[in-house]
Amino acid sequence: MSNPIYPRRPSETSRDALNELALDLRWSWHHSADTIWERLDPALWGATHNPWLVLQTVSQEKLQIVTGDPDFQRLVDEVVQEKRNAEESAGWFQKAYPHTCLRTIAYFSMEFMLSEALPIYSGGLGNVAGDQLKTASNLGVPVVGVGLLYQQGYFRQEIDAQGRQQALYPFNDPGQLPIRPVRDAKGEWVRIQLNHPGFKLWVRAWEVKVARARLYLLDTNDPANLPAHRGITGELYGGGPELRLKQELVLGIGGWRLLRVLGLEPEVCHLNEGHAAFAVLERSRSCMVDHQQPFDLALTVTRAGNLFTTHTPVEAGFDRFSPQLMETYFKSYAEEKLSIPFEDLLALGRRNPYDASEPFNMAYLATRGSGAVNGVSRLHGAVSRRIFQVLFPRWPEVEVPVTHVTNGVHMPTWDSPEADRLWERECGKDRWLWTMAETGEKIRQVSDSDLWQLRTEALKSLIQYVRKWLQGMLASYGEPADGVARAGQILDPDTLTIGFARRFATYKRPNLLLHDPERLIRILANPQRPVQLILAGKAHPQDLAGQAMIEQWVHFIRRPDVRPRAVFLSDYDMLMAERLVQGIDVWINTPRRPWEASGTSGMKVLVNGGLNLSELDGWWAEAYSPEVGWALGDGREHDEDPAWDGAEAEALYDLLEREVVPAFYTRDERGIPVAWVSRMRESMARLTPAFSSNRVVREYTEKHYLPAAEAYRERAANQSQAGADLLRWQRALARNWPKLRFGSVTVEQEGNQHVFQVQVFLGELDPDAVRVELYADGRNGEEPTRQPMNRGEQLVGSANGFLYTAQVPATRPTTAYTPRLVPYKPGARIPLETNEILWQR
Repeated sequence: MSNPIYPRRPSETSRDALNELALDLRWSWHHSADTIWERLDPALWGATHNPWLVLQTVSQEKLQIVTGDPDFQRLVDEVVQEKRNAEESAGWFQKAYPHTCLRTIAYFSMEFMLSEALPIYSGGLGNVAGDQLKTASNLGVPVVGVGLLYQQGYFRQEIDAQGRQQALYPFNDPGQLPIRPVRDAKGEWVRIQLNHPGFKLWVRAWEVKVARARLYLLDTNDPANLPAHRGITGELYGGGPELRLKQELVLGIGGWRLLRVLGLEPEVCHLNEGHAAFAVLERSRSCMVDHQQPFDLALTVTRAGNLFTTHTPVEAGFDRFSPQLMETYFKSYAEEKLSIPFEDLLALGRRNPYDASEPFNMAYLATRGSGAVNGVSRLHGAVSRRIFQVLFPRWPEVEVPVTHVTNGVHMPTWDSPEADRLWERECGKDRWLWTMAETGEKIRQVSDSDLWQLRTEALKSLIQYVRKWLQGMLASYGEPADGVARAGQILDPDTLTIGFARRFATYKRPNLLLHDPERLIRILANPQRPVQLILAGKAHPQDLAGQAMIEQWVHFIRRPDVRPRAVFLSDYDMLMAERLVQGIDVWINTPRRPWEASGTSGMKVLVNGGLNLSELDGWWAEAYSPEVGWALGDGREHDEDPAWDGAEAEALYDLLEREVVPAFYTRDERGIPVAWVSRMRESMARLTPAFSSNRVVREYTEKHYLPAAEAYRERAANQSQAGADLLRWQRALARNWPKLRFGSVTVEQEGNQHVFQVQVFLGELDPDAVRVELYADGRNGEEPTRQPMNRGEQLVGSANGFLYTAQVPATRPTTAYTPRLVPYKPGARIPLETNEILWQR
C-alpha cells in the first residue's frame, strides 16, 4: 500500500515521455496531446495551455494515478510515436531538394510568437517569426531560430475603472516555460562571454524545441553578471537607446557566437528586421578567424549568404544609435576584433560616411551586409524602395534592390477545431505539409450548408468564450453576483459579429469607427439587422495617443445603449487572438496607407471562414477582390489628413449599412445567406493557400535561401577566390569611376527601330567591368526598359574609348531613352554591392 504522504513516483518511462511531449512546442498547433494535459489538470490547462507548467504543477500522487491508467499510457505512447514519426519523415524540402548544399539557415529575430506559454513577443514581428519557424519545421526546411529570453517579456494589460490602460510586468519564471538550458558535451550550461568596456557579460543559452526546428534564446540574467547587466534582457522593447543597443548586441553578436559554439555553420543568415544586424559583423569576424582574411574580404564573402527582411514602412522606424554610444560599445570591437578603424564600422550604418554627427542606422548596416533585401508585401516592397533610395543615389526608385515576399500565417495554429475538421475532411490530414496545389478547388466543392454550419458553430464558441472571460474579469474586480450573471448573457450568437483586435497606434486608426458614435450606435442597434462588436488590443506604455484611443472605446462601450452589443477584451494575447480569429464574422482593419507593412491578423480568419473589410494596404492591397471581402480607400496615399479620415469613416459606415449587413441577413429558404457564404467559400479557397506561411517559407527557400547558400559557397570556395576577385573589381570601380565619361550620342531611325550610337570613355577601367545600357522608364506599371548596348570598335586616338550601339523599337520617342553606364560582374549584386551609376546628360 502506498504512503499517502510520500506517494510513489511515476515510472521514469512515463515521466520521460510526458517531458518529451511537454517540451516540444509541436503541441501549440498539433492538438493530439490536449487530452493528456487536460486529464492532469483541466483548470490549469484551460487557463494557460502550457503543458510544461501543468507537468511541473501536478502533484506526484495525481501523476501516479493518471499514468497508472493503461488507456492513458496507451494514449501517451501513441502521441509520442506519432510525433517521432513526423520528425523522422522526409518533408517537402528533403523531397524537392535532395541534393542541395543548404544545411542550416539561421533566423534572427527580436521576438518569436510560438505560444502563450512562452510570452516573448509583442505583435506582428514575433507572429511572423513564430509562424515561419513552425512552418519550416512542417516543411523540413533546416531553419534554426535565434532570439532573446526576456525576464518580463512584453507588458500585460489591465483596464482600470476610468477606462485607462495599466501596464503590468509579471516575471517569466524559466522553470515554468517550455525551455531547457543548452548544455555542452560535459553537461555544463552553455554560456557566451561578451566583452564590454570595463566589464564582461555572461549570456546564458536556452533551447526551445519546435518539432523538427530549434529556437535558441539568450538571456543575461546570470548570477555572475552585475545586477544592472542581468536586466539587459529584462523587457521587450523597454528602456532607452543604450538598453536597446545592448539587447541587439547580445542578439546579433552573442547569437552568432552561440551558433559557433554549438557547431552550427549556417550557409544563410536571415535577419528578421534590422535589430539583429550586428550578426553581419560577427559572421564576418568568424570568417576572418577561420580563414585568416581581412574584414573587407570576409564581409564580401559572407554577405552573399545574408538576407535582410524589413518590416518598417516609415524611415523613422529604424533603430538608430548615436556615434558616442556606438563608440562606447564598438570602438574596441572594430579595432581589435575586426581590425578596421572605428569610422569604417560607422560608415556601414550611415547614409553619408563622412558625416560625423549622423547616427548609426541598423537597417543600413543590414542592407550593406546582405546579399538580398525584401519587404513583406508587394506594396511594402515599393514603399521600402522609396525609403532605401537614399543609399542608391541616382538609381531609379524602381531599381532600388528591395523585393518582396508577402507574409502569411501558420494556418494550423489559427484554425478552429471545427475548421480543422472541415479542411481535413476535404483536403486531407497533410494539407499544410506540401504545396497546397489542390486545396482551393477542393474547398470550392464544399456545400453552402456545411460552410454556414462552420460559421455558426464558431461564433457560438466565441461568444461562450467572451461571456466566460467577462464573467471571470468582473468577478475578479468584486462585481456583485447579479452583474456577473448578466455578463453571461452578453452578445447574441445569431448576430453579425465584427472584430477589431491589434496594437492601438494612431496610424492604425482604431477609432475610425467612432468618428460618428451615434451613427455607429444606429448600426449596432438596428432591430431587424443588429450588429455586435468585439475589440481588443494594447497600446505601447509610452504611446499616450494609443492609450487615449483605448480609453475612448472603453467609455463608448460602457454606455447603457451600447453595453449589450459591444465588448472590449483586455490583455490581448495569443490565446485570445486564436479565439477571436476563429469566431469573428468580419475582421476590420483601418490603417493609414501605406503604414501597414503587411498585417497578419486578417489572414488568420481566412482558414476559419471569416471575411475581411480592410483598407487597401499591406497584404489586402494584393489580396482584395469583390468576391472575397470588402475594401476601404481609393488605393492612394493621403498622409495624416483629418478630412480624408472623416471621408473614410463615412465610407466605412456606408459599406456596413449597404453591403455587409444586408449580405449577412439576406437568407434563402434554408436560412442560409447565400451571397455571404459565396464570399466565404472564395476567400477560403483562394486566399488561405496564398497567405499561408507554407507559401511564404517555400518562397523564401526557393527565391532566397537556396540561391544565397549557393552564392556564399561560391565566394568562399578555394580560399575565397571568387570573393577576392569581386573585391578587386569593387576597388577598381571605386578608383576609376570618377574618370568615366560619355562622348557624343547619335540616333538614326532604320525602319521601325531607333539605332543609338554612344561614345564611352572608360579611362583605366576594364571594359568588361561595366555595361552600357539604354534605359527608359516603364509605362502603365510595366518594368523599365534596360537594353544592353554592344561594344564596338575602339575610338581612334583614345586608349580606352569605345563606340556602343543598340537598337530599340521606334514605338517610343528617342527622348524616352537615356544611355547609362552601370557596373557589371557575374555573381555581383548590383546595385546592392556597388551603387555607382553614370548617366549620359
